[in-house]
Amino acid sequence: MTRFADSVPLTGSIATLEPLTLDHAEGLGRAASDGELWNIWYTTVPRPEEMATEIERRLALQREDSMAPWAIRDSRSGDLVGMTTYCNIAQENLRVEIGYTWMAQSAHGTGINADAKRLLLGHAFDTLGCNAVYFHTHWHNRQSRAAIERLGAKQDGVLRSYQVYKGIVRDTVTFSILNNEWPAVRQGLDARIARHAR
Repeated sequence: MTRFADSVPLTGSIATLEPLTLDHAEGLGRAASDGELWNIWYTTVPRPEEMATEIERRLALQREDSMAPWAIRDSRSGDLVGMTTYCNIAQENLRVEIGYTWMAQSAHGTGINADAKRLLLGHAFDTLGCNAVYFHTHWHNRQSRAAIERLGAKQDGVLRSYQVYKGIVRDTVTFSILNNEWPAVRQGLDARIARHAR
């Protein structure tokens, strides 16, 4: 059986997902500087000087089978633009969450996120045989909530006072895509990606 925490290379027309390594630290530091993403209060993006530590943290979770981390590269320019993961992996229940995703500000609206999610969802459903893929985001992260809804995910609910985040009690919005919903979601993503790939 394939190990859900294995980060296999995934290649799309706009995005390429590479298994995360410390060799990505410098390029990801430049990506995080594009928009000074660490200043966004409702999300966590490492500063360039903290990137290697964050990569090591994600790799440690991978060794524990709870995370599969990737670096996101723009397939057209070759530039590193962010990171993403499968997290909260529950292989015994055929379930993963896609999260801890961030991308350089200049990558927003380019189709890279749609293509990266298409690759992750395709791997989860078509290769790993997942029953469901989940997404969690901060209640106040309206940009992320809208992006998850555009994928075709359905909101399952709001987990009130779900965690303490940067010293503040956070409400978390949870979304999911089920295996039987994947064909329609895939069709929608393919159409979006085709528009950006022209």
